[in-house]
Amino acid sequence: MNTQANELPVLVAGGGIGGLATALALARRGFAVKVFEQAPQIGEIGAGMQLGPNAFWAFDALGVGEAARSRAVYIDEMVMTDAIDEHPIGRVPTGEAFRQRFGNPYAVIHRADAHGSLLEGVQASERVGFHTATRIERIEQDANGVTTFDQHGQAHRGLALIGADGVKSVVRQQFVGDPARVTGHVVYRAVVDKADFPEDLRWNAASLWAGPNCHLVHYPLRGGEQYNVVVTFHSREAEEWGVRDGSKDEVLSYFQGICPKARQLIELPKSWKRWATADRDPVDRWSFGRVTLLGDAAHPTTQYMAQGACMAIEDAVTLGEALRVHANDIEKALDLYQRSRIARTARIVLSSREMGRIYHAKGVERLVRNDLWRGRSPERFYDAVEWLYGWRVDNCLAPH
Repeated sequence: MNTQANELPVLVAGGGIGGLATALALARRGFAVKVFEQAPQIGEIGAGMQLGPNAFWAFDALGVGEAARSRAVYIDEMVMTDAIDEHPIGRVPTGEAFRQRFGNPYAVIHRADAHGSLLEGVQASERVGFHTATRIERIEQDANGVTTFDQHGQAHRGLALIGADGVKSVVRQQFVGDPARVTGHVVYRAVVDKADFPEDLRWNAASLWAGPNCHLVHYPLRGGEQYNVVVTFHSREAEEWGVRDGSKDEVLSYFQGICPKARQLIELPKSWKRWATADRDPVDRWSFGRVTLLGDAAHPTTQYMAQGACMAIEDAVTLGEALRVHANDIEKALDLYQRSRIARTARIVLSSREMGRIYHAKGVERLVRNDLWRGRSPERFYDAVEWLYGWRVDNCLAPH
């Protein structure tokens, strides 16, 4: 190949939220980028997602903050309620005091709208190209670059490879090779039109109903014209990590003791998608020469901290900042990126496991959970999440 090394692109495996954010961060550093997506077209499946202030700092750093803000719904509070007796457990206001504390709002958004905001930014750049219906299956590297081989045996040469290929990452499998940790928790997600959503649950809030071995979540999307509905339960079956169509009968069988107000949620969706969830134990290394991992490929987590996509966008911004301070020296930047992200994302993975236990408490643990935040002021809640929502571009890098 007679292409000069400095004209080679950086390769990105995965065209989801993490992959597009990475492509944007790289393009803003002056790199040509090739994104490989195994689906036949660039898009996003799923329902709603939550955006903490940290996500808005990251969107702004990528130049798509205005687009994301225009599609988000700004909630008034986060609310947790006992799903058995409607006992109020916790309430965190996310209004003006929250915005002043963290410099940005708390919001909810459809995943496709967050993805679309990033895609618009990528499409506005002339530096990013796409290869759809292309799955990276093997990677080789040398001192000057990386060669990937897709499912057709075609080789692709680049300066580096960013593995943003999701929870079942091929890149991670080659370089780390660790097993997934299947949780046994099953998540059903659906989007319901406002006209079909109960009036007594149309709260402008991220709302969670905590039940024994289960919980339910709802919040508005798309200007309040739709509502996101999520139910989670501990499966009786031996689960395998994956997504398939769901069954209302299965959901109903797990929510027998839930109060009628919360139980309405289960009756609403006309169709469900069923996720059998998994994460992985955090690792202390995910950069290997000119190859690194990002997003769910680097730190797959359960959903209980509502931060999976936010962490992927943070990753991309941090990678861009690491390249900036190291004047686009790939290997130095990938090492700094890794050192800047491993402890923070591991904390998300481990905290998410613990939050799942709190949400699903039963017996005496449920009573302890219900007393946990009694009388806590908003300021004390804000102090508790300072480590999470206080992330900014100017504090994202480890000492270097």
